[in-house]
Amino acid sequence: MRPTALLLDLDGTLVDSEPLQREGYRRFFASRGWVEPDLSVFTGRRAEDVLPTLDGPWRDDDHAAIAREVTALVPRDVAPSPILGADALVRAAVAVGVRVAVVTSAGPAWVQQALGDGMRLLDLVEVVVTAEDVVDGKPDPAGYLLACERLGLHPGTTLAAEDSTAGVRAAVSAGVGHVVGVTTSHAAAELRDAGAHAAYADLRPVAEQVGRHAP
Repeated sequence: MRPTALLLDLDGTLVDSEPLQREGYRRFFASRGWVEPDLSVFTGRRAEDVLPTLDGPWRDDDHAAIAREVTALVPRDVAPSPILGADALVRAAVAVGVRVAVVTSAGPAWVQQALGDGMRLLDLVEVVVTAEDVVDGKPDPAGYLLACERLGLHPGTTLAAEDSTAGVRAAVSAGVGHVVGVTTSHAAAELRDAGAHAAYADLRPVAEQVGRHAP
């Protein structure tokens, strides 16, 4: 069955930016003289959702302000590389009448830099839900539910692609009809355990599947 829309994560799903995001965290913790925690816990999640759950000197800080500081420290001189198949997937979807939304834990400035200035795909995306649009980030389903609300679609008719277990759980909890994992951050088994219906090394298989629905 052809999905009515693609609901796509950004970091680690459309662009290989997780290493850049982690460098931003490394720079932040170093600037404060703090021992950095296991940075993998931030994959696919907002800093303001993760930091309160970790023991450390940041517990009583303004976590939203920390998130903004981390974003400012992400290297800007290196453009994130597109995940294989990302460009083809978005263009194939638009060509066959499947709508496209991005549901990300990043802020709007990073969406513009990575998806607009970098990949030149932002004009093809109908709905963008960022960290600033929801109270609770992934694995809470709020972002996916908001994307479907803005599209006017039932989640069960859509397809989501995610690289993190938190993102997969968010999509599953939102009732997304088909959830695909991309193994840039987690192993296929971990993504399937989180609820993904399939897991691939990149987005080329998904682009091929969507392209088959051409009229």
